[in-house]
Amino acid sequence: MNTLDLRKIWKAEEDQAHIHGWDFSHINDRYEEEGDLPWDYGKIVRSYLDDEKELLDMDTGGGEFLLSLGHPYVHTAATEGYPPNVDLCRERLEPLGIRIREIEDHTRIPFGDGEFDLVINRHGDYCPRELWRVLKEGGFFITEQVGEDNDRDLVELLLPGTPKPFPGWNLKIQSGTLRSAGFELMRTEECFRSIRFYDVGALVWFARIIQWEFPGFSVEGCFDRLLEAQQILKRQGVVEGRIHRFLMVARKGKAVDKRGKTYYNTPYSDEEAK
Repeated sequence: MNTLDLRKIWKAEEDQAHIHGWDFSHINDRYEEEGDLPWDYGKIVRSYLDDEKELLDMDTGGGEFLLSLGHPYVHTAATEGYPPNVDLCRERLEPLGIRIREIEDHTRIPFGDGEFDLVINRHGDYCPRELWRVLKEGGFFITEQVGEDNDRDLVELLLPGTPKPFPGWNLKIQSGTLRSAGFELMRTEECFRSIRFYDVGALVWFARIIQWEFPGFSVEGCFDRLLEAQQILKRQGVVEGRIHRFLMVARKGKAVDKRGKTYYNTPYSDEEAK
């Protein structure tokens, strides 16, 4: 296939790079990621749920994962900040009775104090002190996050020298911020796994969607780098990178002071908690 044909194919992928919710079905059979994570996020979340618990899903996207939980809608709420997804949630989730709130600032969750037993967040932003505020005493925050080193091999391939979009977003630092906010860490894990693309057009689509990792990417601007990716594909049968994920389960937990009195952790020092 000559370069003119490749350019035409890749430009078509670039033009189609739009999604509703978090739907990657356009490239489902052309790339692979997250199939070998060492944890099952959905299973973990379900293990902390029962039908009476109040659940908040932050940055729900189009509500795809939230609906998969099958939690009673009357006890379910969600936030979303991306305007097209907010509209989608209002069409898809509100008629079911799920409370939807648009959010622009994660330091201000638009719900009341101590309203939720469980707050979940998959790949979205959050503020530890605001999580503390909306959780009930003994409530849990469960999150799977995309780490700072996610897709860096692919970024270097297409846009060499691009800075990390979220430096410091890793398990060590972020678990520390939760502890500083008063949370008790119940489970923490971090991993690096492969992401594989079986045609360069799928990589083009992906890079256009993930704009915060591939800022300024375009077929025209990165055409020579895409040709290099095509050569890698020809030699190896795949263009491969590495994803970075970490998991945290945190509790607004109780502790015992020196007098044997039980209290719930606060975002202060042990001396102040006495």
